[in-house]
Amino acid sequence: MKIIPLSEGTFTVDKSKQFVPFNDKADEFKSRPPGSLLVEIQPFVVITSKDIILLDTGLGFEKNGTLQLHQNLMDASINPSEITKVVMSHLHKDHAGGLAIEREGLGRRLSFPNATYYVQQKELEYALGKGSASYIADELMGLQNSSQVVLLNDKGVIDDYILYEITGAHSIYHQVIWIKDDNETIFFGGDDAPQLQQMKHKFAAKYDFDGKKAMNLRQQWWEQGQQEHWTFLFYHDVKNPFIQL
Repeated sequence: MKIIPLSEGTFTVDKSKQFVPFNDKADEFKSRPPGSLLVEIQPFVVITSKDIILLDTGLGFEKNGTLQLHQNLMDASINPSEITKVVMSHLHKDHAGGLAIEREGLGRRLSFPNATYYVQQKELEYALGKGSASYIADELMGLQNSSQVVLLNDKGVIDDYILYEITGAHSIYHQVIWIKDDNETIFFGGDDAPQLQQMKHKFAAKYDFDGKKAMNLRQQWWEQGQQEHWTFLFYHDVKNPFIQL
């Protein structure tokens, strides 16, 4: 399998939930509000023997009228129309911002016309209902009643080789994904396993729905991944987009 990180840049985020661009050559981290986190925003493409899979969709920012995620794909010689599956770990705005695009006279439509989108049903219901400041409901409306969307329930397998499972760790209906193809296993933990350092050290985050569960799951996955030689993808890691064990 081939992995292509699609970095949208480095940002700081604080309790306001606003993602502010950060340039390590020009900006001072200590000048950002107390409690700020330094994170990468990094969807991934995984090319398998069957599909071109997009894992999460970034912030949804545009440059010169083009969705940044689309431009990143084209820079990697992939036309957005070639994406066959979009699999979402969860629908927080920094992961789901590029799900859909809005154009004057055309309204809002899903960003990948030939892809099937896979989303946890309870996650979508929660995001459009009670939700929180981490969701932007208006950006998720296109997932409702679309023939392109498959709503998942708890855990299962897509096309016999993509496994998914709700953890309820980072967010209440967050899911993690395994892709198993050609004797390889790629693990995408989304915000349950966002950075390499969190895999190597015990760390219970206050911003997680269940920080202790997330910490314990990371330890479990890290141990199993070492035994089975998984490749881990890290959505928020500034230095290590992925690592193969």
